[in-house]
Amino acid sequence: MSQDTEADLKEVELNELETEKQPMNAPSGAAMAVVVAGGAEKNGLVKIKVADDEAEAAAAAKFTGLSKEELLKVAGRPGWVRTRWALLVLFWLGWLGMLAGAVVIIVRAPRCRELPAQSWWHKGALYRIGDLEAFQGPGGGNLAGLKRHLDYLSSLKVKGFVLGPIHENQKDDLAGTNLEQIDPTFGSKEDFDNLLQLAKKKSIRVILDLTPNYRGQNSWFLPTEINSVAAKMKDALSFWLQAGVDGFQVRNIENLTDAPLFLAEWQNMTKSFSEDRLLIAGTEFSDLQQILSLLGSAKDLLLTSSYLASSGFTGEHTEFLVTQYLNATEHRWCSWSLSQAGFLTALVPARLLRLYQLLLFSLPGTPVFSYGDEIGLEVAALPGLPAKAPFMLWDESSFPNTSGPGSTNMTVKGQSEDTGSLLSLFRRLSDQRGKERSLLHGDFHVLSSGPDLFAYIRHWDQNERFLVVLNFGDTDQPARLGASGLPATASLPTTADLLLSTDRGREEGVSLELEHLNLKPYEGLLLRFPYVA
Repeated sequence: MSQDTEADLKEVELNELETEKQPMNAPSGAAMAVVVAGGAEKNGLVKIKVADDEAEAAAAAKFTGLSKEELLKVAGRPGWVRTRWALLVLFWLGWLGMLAGAVVIIVRAPRCRELPAQSWWHKGALYRIGDLEAFQGPGGGNLAGLKRHLDYLSSLKVKGFVLGPIHENQKDDLAGTNLEQIDPTFGSKEDFDNLLQLAKKKSIRVILDLTPNYRGQNSWFLPTEINSVAAKMKDALSFWLQAGVDGFQVRNIENLTDAPLFLAEWQNMTKSFSEDRLLIAGTEFSDLQQILSLLGSAKDLLLTSSYLASSGFTGEHTEFLVTQYLNATEHRWCSWSLSQAGFLTALVPARLLRLYQLLLFSLPGTPVFSYGDEIGLEVAALPGLPAKAPFMLWDESSFPNTSGPGSTNMTVKGQSEDTGSLLSLFRRLSDQRGKERSLLHGDFHVLSSGPDLFAYIRHWDQNERFLVVLNFGDTDQPARLGASGLPATASLPTTADLLLSTDRGREEGVSLELEHLNLKPYEGLLLRFPYVA
């Protein structure tokens, strides 16, 4: 072989050694060797061997990471040490910054107002059942039968009911009057105890009417007998407090000699037994100064009167009466009713019944109703005879036989099935009154408004605000709400959500522009809007 041929052969052999020039389809597991002419291996040549199986090749290619010693060696390098310190400092600076921000937010955030102390009669309406037979219907009239209607009272969400009087009373006979003994026609002391226990289980309080001579001419007997009457009253208060009643009512106190003195004494007795006991006084007075003179210095005394019944049922006069009463009794908790024992239908025109329900439930104080006010129960009197307490219309069977069949929309059953009925409105208002802080104990601010309108805002701290607009007139009225005298925390928004309307044709749950708010005749609106810091 010539030298040139040998050189060419060597060049080929070297090319075959370069892996990137080898064919990709070389057989797996083949041993390759570079040989010289004559078949012998050339001294110094490299042998290349491909792995016998793929698992071995994968294991060889697997990255096992750094060992502990190698990691410690790398971590100790100056560059990594500086990086760690920088990250640590940044972490703590960020944490301290967030803490400082949180402190600033807490300090600058408006503080919540302290909630006022409230008793059970501050949290909802009271319900008067003065005549057991009339309330239960024909064939009823006793304490045992009253228990069957406690679920109905629960559905009204009233906080308590005023019962009676039910004590023994011989007309105009002080000796024949026993304030500690239940008249047998109403039941026994055991019946009363059972009623108390069942009412407490349903979270309904029982207030007992102890007006002494309720069947006689003068509710307090003769003025010359006042000392004996007062002694009987003190003994009766102690007796019934021990029995578990939650409060007392006395009516016609304008006929009670030295009424402020006795009321203060009886109030002290109930409060010394428990701060959770209530005393209600009723009067036929409508004059504010006469009412204030009866209240005297008695603390937490509720007084029902005919004060609002003198409004003439106009927006301007009703606004005047309400603001005047609240200003005169600034540090007292008020109660709102139109009489001490009568029915709304006997005092308020039928067209305004819904309006007055909204008014009584949304004013600051405790609303007080008589049984049947929630369905518009009417008092029917024969010519020349005094009005008699009407039977509660539970269903069609409650209608007197002499008057023929009545309409089902006048009964509890019929109105319960009608979402737009007076009863349904009563329940909705009672529910809202009991769960919204702004309606429970919120501040009260009157707004200027259009003719024959009465508008006001109820608000408490950072809770939802409520706007009430009442149209006492018989024509459509633009609201024209003015808020010039409002504090900054009670400013009017541009829009508010309509919670409910006393007009059944109004769509509820919509947002209304207050600048263009219009009310239909005899319509009342309850609107709400959120607190804005």
